[in-house]
Amino acid sequence: MVTILSFVFVLGILVFFHELGHFLMARVFGVGVEVFSLGFGPRLFGWKKGRTDYRVSAVPLGGYVKMVGDEPGEEVSPEDLRDSFLKKPVGARMAIAAAGPVFNLVLAFLIFIVFAFLAGKSVLTLVIYDVNKDSPAAAAGIRPGDRVVSVNNTRVAAWEQVQDLITESGAHPVTLVLSRGGRTRSVTVTPKPVTEPDVYGGQATRHVVGIAPTVVPETLGPLEAVAGGFSDTVYWCKLTVVILGKIVNGTISAKTLGGPIMIAQLSGQSAEQGPMALSVFLAVLSVNLGIINLFPIPVLDGGHLVFYLIEAARRKPLSLRAREKAQQVGLVLLVALMAFVIYNDIARIIAEKVAGG
Repeated sequence: MVTILSFVFVLGILVFFHELGHFLMARVFGVGVEVFSLGFGPRLFGWKKGRTDYRVSAVPLGGYVKMVGDEPGEEVSPEDLRDSFLKKPVGARMAIAAAGPVFNLVLAFLIFIVFAFLAGKSVLTLVIYDVNKDSPAAAAGIRPGDRVVSVNNTRVAAWEQVQDLITESGAHPVTLVLSRGGRTRSVTVTPKPVTEPDVYGGQATRHVVGIAPTVVPETLGPLEAVAGGFSDTVYWCKLTVVILGKIVNGTISAKTLGGPIMIAQLSGQSAEQGPMALSVFLAVLSVNLGIINLFPIPVLDGGHLVFYLIEAARRKPLSLRAREKAQQVGLVLLVALMAFVIYNDIARIIAEKVAGG
């Protein structure tokens, strides 16, 4: 039950913000909105205010905003022409199409701000917290509580500098100056290579000496939280683009792609860890949705943006036939992708059950 409720909550928030972006930008440019729907298919319930029918529909895997005259060839009554989407300048239509993905990124930004303000940030100090057993550091007599003063004659002010200098040395010996009980001493250690999973789903080899820093919490003020929220949003945007690129070029297996079942499972797991974990999961998923929707695939917002860019360059829209053909291709690609990720989800569940006996 937790999994189902958390999945409905996560998907509902994602879809609501996405469609809210389209809706609000349409209203800014004076476009009439006929339907604001969470979900597809038959209308379950809702209310009507003015021209717009605000509804919840039967199939909860998405949503849509139906605007006046937003389909090529659609008949629009003379009194509605002024509010018609296709009668607006191409710049206005581009802004309306882009607003959905942008609002997903804004949602992530807001969540990351709140998270940074409430949770603060973890600061890695220069004091060693742990020394791995049988590591080069342990063999050199380095102990927890030692403070790193310099690496290879370079004085360090942050733990990240220690990591970078050790990594840059590769397999060559590294000289560390350590402070212990008010006295300093110099030790020489030779880093050893370790291969670990990286954030992109691949494997990365780096050289380490086997020391871990002491971590202390630090509270953030409002402005620092905003800066932290922005940097987190940018980080996840870049990471999403890089991972998708690696999937396209085959560096990362496409089998890692997940669909609705995987999202539901992760939603449930995040909810069990608490509201903060679920909120961060929602933010990351919102970034993914925003980026993917900007891809230049017909039927996605990015595809519509391509149509409008072509229209702006040609000073006239593509023919109705060309748009219909492109939309059909885009729909086939989207359905194929959905089928593939659902297949991945089912295969993953079967593999887990087999492995678990």
